[in-house]
Amino acid sequence: MEEPRQAHLPSLKALKGNLDRSDDRAGSQVQFPRFHHWISLASSSTDYEFVMKRGNETFERLATFGLLANFMVYLLTQFHMDQVFATNVSNIWFGTTNFAPLIGAYISDAYLGRFQTIAFASFASFLGMVTLTLTAAIPELHPPPCTAQQLEDDQCIGPTKNQMGVLYLALGLLSIGAGGIRPCSLPFGVDQFDHTTDEGRKGINSFFNWYYFTFTVVVMVALTLVVYIQDSISWAWGLGIPTALMLGSIVLFFLGMRVYVYVQPEGSVFSGIAQACVAAYKKRHLKFPATEELPRVLYDPPLKGTTIVSKLPLTQQFRILNKAAVIVEGELNPDGSCAKQWRLCSIQQVEEVKCLVRIVPIWASGIICFTAMSQQATFTISQALKMDRHLGHKFQIPAGSLVIISMLTLGIWVPIYDRAIVPTLRRITKHEGGITLLQRMGIGIVFSILAMVVSGLVEEKRRASALLHARPDGIAPISVMWLAPQLILMGFAEAFNIIGQIEFYYKQFPEHMRSIANSLIYCTVGGASYFSSLVVFVVHNSTGKHGSSGWLVKDINDGKVDYYYFVIAAMGFLNLIYFLVCADRYHYKGSEQIQNEGSLLDIEQNLAKHS
Repeated sequence: MEEPRQAHLPSLKALKGNLDRSDDRAGSQVQFPRFHHWISLASSSTDYEFVMKRGNETFERLATFGLLANFMVYLLTQFHMDQVFATNVSNIWFGTTNFAPLIGAYISDAYLGRFQTIAFASFASFLGMVTLTLTAAIPELHPPPCTAQQLEDDQCIGPTKNQMGVLYLALGLLSIGAGGIRPCSLPFGVDQFDHTTDEGRKGINSFFNWYYFTFTVVVMVALTLVVYIQDSISWAWGLGIPTALMLGSIVLFFLGMRVYVYVQPEGSVFSGIAQACVAAYKKRHLKFPATEELPRVLYDPPLKGTTIVSKLPLTQQFRILNKAAVIVEGELNPDGSCAKQWRLCSIQQVEEVKCLVRIVPIWASGIICFTAMSQQATFTISQALKMDRHLGHKFQIPAGSLVIISMLTLGIWVPIYDRAIVPTLRRITKHEGGITLLQRMGIGIVFSILAMVVSGLVEEKRRASALLHARPDGIAPISVMWLAPQLILMGFAEAFNIIGQIEFYYKQFPEHMRSIANSLIYCTVGGASYFSSLVVFVVHNSTGKHGSSGWLVKDINDGKVDYYYFVIAAMGFLNLIYFLVCADRYHYKGSEQIQNEGSLLDIEQNLAKHS
């Protein structure tokens, strides 16, 4: 694989000209500009370059997470949607937002490059935030407020088609923005450093530290300050402030145009995957050669110009794909290179496709686990709205801020696990990571099941209390902190399963396919959101027949959300069995059954070294 050519460009016009030119020197390294001397360490959040690059994604995530944390509240209280419809809208939008980065990564790698993708996506995000802010600020773009009598009779006026159209437009633009910014922001930041120098490698390490730090800060701010403004001051201000910040981040981003380092798009890895599959299909009737003939008839050229990508040996799993590497007359040029890329692929290409095929079943198990996690943003919020949220006599906890309990659990547990528990387990199991990544992911699935069981039991108690002490507003005289146990359990599920997935994808994907690996976790969340919408639809329609109100209704007190939680728990148990079967049959990359699995901190350091 050729090393990406890097260049320092003075303007967008020059950028376009550079992207149109090619460099005949494979793996050549262009001299970095003098600007790199003050950019490389990025050790302070006030550093101009750091603010320009990180501010863009920071405010995109502030807008998205600030909206997501309180989105159910917005739909229920401002748009007066019923619970089922609001849940489906939230799940579908969240799913689309998390699938979009996969498309954005492809467009960036194959056509536009990271800078232009981020630029386009930033404008889309800004327009989405402006449109969403207008739905809160302009009375004609949302339903009129409920009167006390309408609220008591459950007869609030719902949104019109035009109002829903504007809302959908805003959400669509936000999804486009997330699809371009999320997969490109981190790689674009790393592009600014020369990884062949000690100074550049130090800068990359510092950049990664700040990347994860700002992500954590953004989530905390979104779950507290932004949600508080939305609930206690006004939705117009709560949405308008992130919109203004997004505009500021765009200005900062474009101010750095003259000093950025740009990397030419080299084409997407999806092309190589497609070529291997097509070549294997075209040769499906070809008789596979005898074992002793394999070295002579299989196409196995040396890797080009890279020390980062590891050479993968030929394996016999998914043997039909091996036919793509069988050399047939007329498929090689006189110099030994491939003449027909859609009929002949290297062993390396074939084994990379196998890595992807092996990972897909493991990836699928994460969808059900994330389905349980996604309930925090939907029905858990609905529960909180019908509970006593007061701390003391004056302060009332915003319903959307409760998810911070999971974040705090995650933040406290991870360093304890990494620095105290893993060394102890390492001495017992003699395994570098204490336990394998697949074991860690399995533990996360178990925690997600327990969280759903506890959620059902708590909802049963909450609903009984609400019906026993009937109040006009339907709020149960029970503290919202009863939801803490299920949120804590979900925090443990995230700590084990999500981090386990990130490490697993990082290690098991071929090195140059890590753009897919980075997007795969988003796809898991997106798939879970769509699946959650499907489950809600099926449960709502199947339990609401024959005159029954069903489990999922507009007023949570009239439904049976606890039964719904138990259904999710049952699916989680079946998913656990499926995961155990897949994990038992999984073959690690390079046919090694056990990998040297270090901590997530080690993974980040290695990623920084090779970026």
